[in-house]
Amino acid sequence: MTAEPVTAEPVAAEPAVLAAARAARDAQPALARLHRGTKDEVLRAMAEALVERAAEIVEANARDLEAADAAGIAPGLRDRLALDAFRVERIAQQLRDAAALPDPVGEVIRGSVLENGLELREVRVPMGVIGMVYEARPNVTVDAAGLALKAGSAVVLRGGSAALHSNTALIAVLRSVLAAHDLPEDLIVGIDEHGREGVDVLMRARGLVDLLIPRGGAGLIRRVVENSLVPVIETGTGKTHVLIDATADLETARQIVVNAKTQRVGVCNALETLLVHRDIAEQAVPRLAAALGEAGVRLHVDERIAALLPEDVDAVPAIAEDWDTEYLALELAVAMVDDLDGALAHIREHSTGHTESILTRDLRSQQRFLAEVDSAVVMANASTRFSDGGEFGFGAEIGISTQKLHARGPMGLREITASKWLVVGQGHVRP
Repeated sequence: MTAEPVTAEPVAAEPAVLAAARAARDAQPALARLHRGTKDEVLRAMAEALVERAAEIVEANARDLEAADAAGIAPGLRDRLALDAFRVERIAQQLRDAAALPDPVGEVIRGSVLENGLELREVRVPMGVIGMVYEARPNVTVDAAGLALKAGSAVVLRGGSAALHSNTALIAVLRSVLAAHDLPEDLIVGIDEHGREGVDVLMRARGLVDLLIPRGGAGLIRRVVENSLVPVIETGTGKTHVLIDATADLETARQIVVNAKTQRVGVCNALETLLVHRDIAEQAVPRLAAALGEAGVRLHVDERIAALLPEDVDAVPAIAEDWDTEYLALELAVAMVDDLDGALAHIREHSTGHTESILTRDLRSQQRFLAEVDSAVVMANASTRFSDGGEFGFGAEIGISTQKLHARGPMGLREITASKWLVVGQGHVRP
């Protein structure tokens, strides 16, 4: 199914959204000139302001949650939307972590001196203006703004109607800190009030916006990728897989599978399909089913898995769609595979290229899995929940790219910079 095309006709939101993008572009040079120390000072001040105004932010979030509950939002999505004082502190810590990271701007990627004496250097530079389109994820508002600031770019944020009040409050706090440091507030602009029309305009704002990053459901990402005139980094949905290989340690497998599925269900790196090698299935399936059942997980199982389940397990027969579904809920598809080849074939057919993990004690199986699975993040003996920029030490992440051009996997500061060549001569002319 293709995404709904955007209209080429002018829309009511166009003047306002283009004005916001232009304001961000005009503001960006002020940021590009800043020394790292000043940028880090601003990031730390933003973190403190978020904590100081947490009650205001949580109150705004409560209005979004009230509307979400009235609309019957899924539990996993509601969890992603919800903020409390603890989560505001965690979001603030992401800014402090980003401040502690090396500044990518000005980093020399490579360089040389030619035989004729001409000096060449390729250096990292700010992207310019980054547009973010995302859904019901107020933490992304702060992560994107903070990482963009550290990388020298302005940011235009469209976080969706579900988080309108939360995003408005967060952006207001961040802009107030910019103003207090004599920086243009329009380094961070929000366009949530313009809805889907605002996204349409943003996708056509080539020349004002340098890069567009969509984060959200498959429909949103597909719509942006297929319709944007602005260059896009595609962040994919997370149809993640874990394979329990024939030699897996069962207690380790139990801990990892439960963590990957239940630690936080409404996120893209949560486990969605479990594959079990037939040689270990008889021992593994009842044990895993009991642990997942205690955590409230409903299983969607193939016939061979169903035959091994205890009678009291909450399970339904899997249908074809289950192997391609990102549940973002306490639901898990489970299939038996005959061997590693069968597991690799299943993943090739159904993966979105996000994150996959093998649980094994066999080095050859581990090496084959790591080499042959073509996803952005491939793991061995670890929970898929570690597929995250913060966990990778990036300070935070602006998204997890599932494409292969420019950036792949969790994206931090370096992935949202560009480069340019500096050439220094001494009166050189080309013969």
